[in-house]
Amino acid sequence: MRLQYPEAIRIIRVPCTGKVDILHILKSFEKGADGVYIVGCLEGDCRFDNGNLRARKRVQQAQALLDKIGIGGERVQMYNLSSGEGPLFAEIAAEMTAKIKEMGPNPLKEALKKQAA
Repeated sequence: MRLQYPEAIRIIRVPCTGKVDILHILKSFEKGADGVYIVGCLEGDCRFDNGNLRARKRVQQAQALLDKIGIGGERVQMYNLSSGEGPLFAEIAAEMTAKIKEMGPNPLKEALKKQAA
């Protein structure tokens, strides 16, 4: 079965979500991403012990920072799925895309355009 999810989604694979640093998330916005979501294994099911818990904490830190600087913390989300939940992954991708479209583009894009002009 081939999953159908929005074309705007860019998947970046990492060995464990625990490897996703807050700087990776923030850099995504700096480079123009309108939203970021991290999908990790189920809580308590991480083969690297607590990588997904570290990732959740970093996502929460990124949300707080993005709120503080006016971009909006709701643009970053964390989901926990098992590897057998491909259809749910596609559903979350569609929901996240719709949510981000509703919020509009990343405010940094406009600021960078003005700065370049």
